[in-house]
Amino acid sequence: MKKLWKKGRGKLGSLDPLLGQWTAEAESPMGPVKCVRHFERVLGDSYLRLDAEWRIGGTGTKGDQPKIYRELAVIGIGDDKKVWFWSFTSDGKRSQGHLTDVSDIHPEAVGFEAQMPAGLARQAYWPDDDGNGFHWAVEARSKKGWKRFTSHHYTRA
Repeated sequence: MKKLWKKGRGKLGSLDPLLGQWTAEAESPMGPVKCVRHFERVLGDSYLRLDAEWRIGGTGTKGDQPKIYRELAVIGIGDDKKVWFWSFTSDGKRSQGHLTDVSDIHPEAVGFEAQMPAGLARQAYWPDDDGNGFHWAVEARSKKGWKRFTSHHYTRA
C-alpha cells in the first residue's frame, strides 16, 4: 500500500501531516456542525498546539445563532518520554491522554487514548483516499470493542 502521509522527524513527527488549518462539516443530533482545526508547532517546535472551534446548529440568522464550542490542546513529550496531549475545552472540561496504536482503523492512523469519566476513549486521525485531507473519529471502549460516536472528514481550509 502506498504511503499517503509523509511523517516528520522525532517523536512528534508522526503528527506533521496534520499541521495547518482544516475544516469539516457534518450532521449531528443537535443540527449541522462546522469544525475548524488548526495545528501548529509552538515553543521552539517542542510542542504542537491544536485550536479547534465547533459551530453547532443554528442558521446564523438573528435569534438562531450556532452554539460555539472551543478546544485548546497541547501535544508534547511527557516526563515518561511518551507523546501526550493535554486538552482544555470551553465548557470547563479537560482531559489528557497518550499516543497509542490505532492501526486497526487505518495503517497510517495516529491516535490518542484517554481515560475519561465514562471510560476509556480514543481519537484517531488518518489520511483520506488521496492524502489531501484526513478523517477524524472518536470512539469509546465497550465490551464488544471500539464504538465510534463522532466522525468527520477534514479538508484544507
